[in-house]
Amino acid sequence: MTAQNDVFGARTRLQSARGTTIYYDLETLTKRGVAGLDRLPFTIKILLENALRYAGGEHVNEDNVLSLARWVPGQASQSEVEYPFMPARVLLQDFTGVPAAADLAAMRSAVARMAGNPQKINPLVPADLVIDHSVQVDMFGSTLAFARNVEREYERNSERYGLLRWCQQAFSNFRVVPPGTGIVHQVNLEYLASVVLTKEEDGETIAFPDTLVGTDSHTTMINGLGVLGWGVGGIEAEAVLLGQPLYLLTPEVIGVRLTGSLPSGSTATDLVLTVTQLLRKRGVVGKFVEFTGSGLSYLTLADRATISNMSPEFGATATLFPVDAETLRYLRNTGRSPDQVDLVERYTKAQGLFRTDESPEPKFDDLLELDLGTIEPSLAGPRRPQDRVLMQDLGRVFREAYADRFKALQENDITENSLIRLGTEGGQANPDPVAQREDSTDILKMFLSQWVILKHT
Repeated sequence: MTAQNDVFGARTRLQSARGTTIYYDLETLTKRGVAGLDRLPFTIKILLENALRYAGGEHVNEDNVLSLARWVPGQASQSEVEYPFMPARVLLQDFTGVPAAADLAAMRSAVARMAGNPQKINPLVPADLVIDHSVQVDMFGSTLAFARNVEREYERNSERYGLLRWCQQAFSNFRVVPPGTGIVHQVNLEYLASVVLTKEEDGETIAFPDTLVGTDSHTTMINGLGVLGWGVGGIEAEAVLLGQPLYLLTPEVIGVRLTGSLPSGSTATDLVLTVTQLLRKRGVVGKFVEFTGSGLSYLTLADRATISNMSPEFGATATLFPVDAETLRYLRNTGRSPDQVDLVERYTKAQGLFRTDESPEPKFDDLLELDLGTIEPSLAGPRRPQDRVLMQDLGRVFREAYADRFKALQENDITENSLIRLGTEGGQANPDPVAQREDSTDILKMFLSQWVILKHT
């Protein structure tokens, strides 16, 4: 999976703090009669760059590139064209990643049995395997808990971890993140993702957008960083590892325009529940979602990642937040090198992948609007996690959801009140057990005092 051809003459030089790099300039397509590139959704631009870079190779032809470059809203339902997509890397976790690693090891064994060179068997696409799905809590409430739990995790999974350690040492393009580091999506967001990747090709450094597929449905969390990626099954992930493309139908992109800012007292959770409700109502299953609008400037990257993480809950393939100043700030704050941040800024601006409030709004298949200032404190449930309930309506909704139980409780209260009234005929009913206890104590004291008086008379 190398981009050795340049059938459109798109290779362009870019100067950054990392030196001179080559990138495939989308603007080159205007020479072939393509117009309106600045109004394409960022999702389409990333897929288009991928096709442009691999055009003329084994899987991508010129028609694929030009057809995608002429994408217009509303054509997805009328087109059956498939576009090959070559993700830049694969993200694995230990449950679904171990079978992939075992398959690669088995392929090496087969080659060795045929007197071939097993060293030739390697992932053709860089793969990162994060061990995070095997943790169990054996100890808690102590400063020693973390270390003890990690120690027990190694004891339970020594055979599997031994295989993964061998894979990291034996295969090129294969890295393993050890247990106790963090969840796979957190590690991907804070460490693995580069936003813009580079690779050496024929003595030159090629820059291109970071894209990926992962073997976890919540791989979409990385979309909050401006990185296009989503979850796939183990077979699709292995196919990508072995250099095969994923084939996508004409993408349908639903835009969400954000305005305003979150009011005081509203959290990212409140925003996520509102967005989930909005998108489930619209219906975005199998579609791409992309956020736009001035409200993005007031949304932290952590909040963006939280929304993108919920893509499986509202059914979208991916939920992209374009690269902007907040993306660069996050990269700096998470320890990415200044040279890498400079490359990201220069590349995305040169390629038309950098968003500002003044950028022309892309054209989408459909555009939804959400004023962040209208977000109110809310929670999910009580029956289904995708149901949003305003905090002020919680009592009413809870009673309506469990009306049968509250009816039984009400009937029980009526019976108890009748018994209390019967037991206190001629006096004031007092259902308070504390008050009843105090009344009983007073009566006992009075009885004892009268008994003492009678005893001494």
